[in-house]
Amino acid sequence: MSLSHIVLSSGRSITLTKLQMSSVYAGMLEGYPCKRINDFQVSGLQRQAERAYPSLPVHLVPPVRGYPDQSAGAFGPVEVLPSVGCIGVFGSTAVAPELDPVPHRSALIVVWFQPTPDVPSGEDADPALRSIHWEELAQDYEL
Repeated sequence: MSLSHIVLSSGRSITLTKLQMSSVYAGMLEGYPCKRINDFQVSGLQRQAERAYPSLPVHLVPPVRGYPDQSAGAFGPVEVLPSVGCIGVFGSTAVAPELDPVPHRSALIVVWFQPTPDVPSGEDADPALRSIHWEELAQDYEL
């Protein structure tokens, strides 16, 4: 059973079968969000996905970074990420056309950031998420 279906910009239909969400700044006790902290958050979430799914390719959708305050503190200007970090397991039909479609599928682990803790679905999914180049990034496997 899938959590949701998304149609990519390419027209390919993919399903979300597992989703992990976390608050980006939940453990931040002092300081403020800045480029250095955010780079650490982004790379940390990507490494977490790579460790959790070592046999599958992991793709990071680069997050949109906001700059709400132009004044710079000790660590540079304030820079904020969308507040929810996501790791999703997506599946679809096989990428290679020569594979038998019955026993073969394709998979991709995607890391992305979004402003709310909603499950991405259909046309409401973030355009950056929908623009994934599945054929270049996903890996085929046999059931």
